[in-house]
Amino acid sequence: MTHQIQNFDVKGGPQYGRQNLPKIREALDAAGLDGFIIPHEDEYNNEYLPDYAERLSWATGFTGSAGAAIVMKDRAAVFVDGRYTAQVKVQVDGKLFDYADLDPGVAGWIREHARKGERIGYDPRLHSPDAMARIQDAADRAGAELVSLDTNLIDRAWDDQPEPPRTPVSVHPVEFAGEDHESKRTRIGDSIKDDGADAAVLTDPTSIAWLLNVRGNDVERSPLPLASVILEADGRVSLFIEPSKLDDEVRSHLGNAVSIRDESEFADGLAELASKTVRVDPGSSSVWVFDTLNAAGAKVQRKADPVALPKACKNAAEVEGSRQAHVRDGAAIVRFLHWLDTEAQSGDVDEITAAQKLEEIRKANPELKDLSFETISGAGPNGAHPHYRVNTDTNLKLEKDSLYLVDSGGQYRDGTTDITRTVPIGQPTAEMRRHFTLVLKGHIALSRVRFPQGITGSQLDALAREPLWAAGLDYDHGTGHGVGSYLGVHEGPQRISKALNAIALKPGMILSNEPGFYLLGSYGIRIENLQVVTEPEEIPGGDRKMLGFETLTMAPIHKGLIDTTLLSPTEMAWLDAYHATVRQRIAPLVDGEVAAWLEEACRPLTGATP
Repeated sequence: MTHQIQNFDVKGGPQYGRQNLPKIREALDAAGLDGFIIPHEDEYNNEYLPDYAERLSWATGFTGSAGAAIVMKDRAAVFVDGRYTAQVKVQVDGKLFDYADLDPGVAGWIREHARKGERIGYDPRLHSPDAMARIQDAADRAGAELVSLDTNLIDRAWDDQPEPPRTPVSVHPVEFAGEDHESKRTRIGDSIKDDGADAAVLTDPTSIAWLLNVRGNDVERSPLPLASVILEADGRVSLFIEPSKLDDEVRSHLGNAVSIRDESEFADGLAELASKTVRVDPGSSSVWVFDTLNAAGAKVQRKADPVALPKACKNAAEVEGSRQAHVRDGAAIVRFLHWLDTEAQSGDVDEITAAQKLEEIRKANPELKDLSFETISGAGPNGAHPHYRVNTDTNLKLEKDSLYLVDSGGQYRDGTTDITRTVPIGQPTAEMRRHFTLVLKGHIALSRVRFPQGITGSQLDALAREPLWAAGLDYDHGTGHGVGSYLGVHEGPQRISKALNAIALKPGMILSNEPGFYLLGSYGIRIENLQVVTEPEEIPGGDRKMLGFETLTMAPIHKGLIDTTLLSPTEMAWLDAYHATVRQRIAPLVDGEVAAWLEEACRPLTGATP
């Protein structure tokens, strides 16, 4: 996988809608339609999209990671969630598009605004069956007709649309995977059979990459090949992929039990499942998959992707790989934090320079394959936007007596990293230190917790928020997401959040621990480590075994932002022990001024020698 340099040029903007809305309406006329629905999602439900699939951005100018639009002959609307209410007004021309909330979204708009008899097209490959059912109900209520299209209307209008990626697939060695793909296929096939199905359809690229021990470069910041799979209950696989992506080494690796077919044959492969019971995940596969199977006479079993949970529970090799990746990445972070504490204190450094510096330091390690996502580099008020992405228009300097928030990660063959640190530029105020310490208290509580088997992330979420809640404060994002093993930086099915999640935490699951606080117009604070769920252990005097977390991320938490009067002795002991571990593992990898800085950054709060 080739490392892709982060681009800070302004993307999107109102000119996209002005230029392309007329083209879309010409395509509507040619197709005999009154409107077309444009979701953010691509055919594989990817978080990060290949260039050819940036249809929403092309049509509207909006570049956020969640959204949708509907274009009618005489009106249009764009839908975003609360993260993007300010961004959408900058990027999308309000004279051309109405701004609306993603919930109730397209379905709500159609219910309220569609006219009787209007024909509204959609691409069935880009919608989940549940989402489409809501839109169909809304259309029925409005008296409008939904029209399924064989070719996406945006693809017809987009005259210079990039080609789909055709990057080479590579073998992910068993030394990193910890299990060969024959064993995985057999194991997952057995689970499909146990659930009464004959086969499962997989359209999530992360599931396919994990199952077959392959990686690719089709998706930005995620080492994924775009493909689809039919997995039989006996472990045999039909892989639908552009054949030119596979060289002799990969074909030999896949072996005879994996049948390689052109991706254009996927519909035929689904039709061949006629009369069989087929497991399909409505959360990751499109309504087109369900419609194609139903038309063929297959019995569709709506059930979660059978790979998702096994993939989330990392084996010993994957956990050890993550430890090693975090030490390697931690050395880069320490060099960057030293730079922030020295050269970047001048007040002349800006957000882009800081992000480029971090990327330069990471890239010095030849084992880095790519960033795991675009770096969030937020100075002062920009740090108050949790999903902020710096560009040349928003770039601020790291000013004196302010806070700087940096959220970043790397992709290594043995693991994926994701870390957030908040640091002071100049002297922090008492208010900054208080807010930071409340966030730290929640972070420590979620790091230290022990819990019985069967507990979900939703049940643990309040631990990270309680210190903030006690002060009348909160944050509006989840506390933790799953992380892949040289896969996506965001992985399910587990998570830690207020939202109900029924997936129990299991040994080997890697999750983030990232409580925060955001004072709009002033600063943002977030502390994020990755941690892995440990094996259940007996506690002396207890009556059942308990799971816990092992922290993987290795980088100091800035002591200059801590109000120690707000920490308990137990919390201080946790931080001192964590810093002692960071010092032990990272010190051999740095020298000179950086080593001296690390020594001081990891010195116990009590002042004793580590």
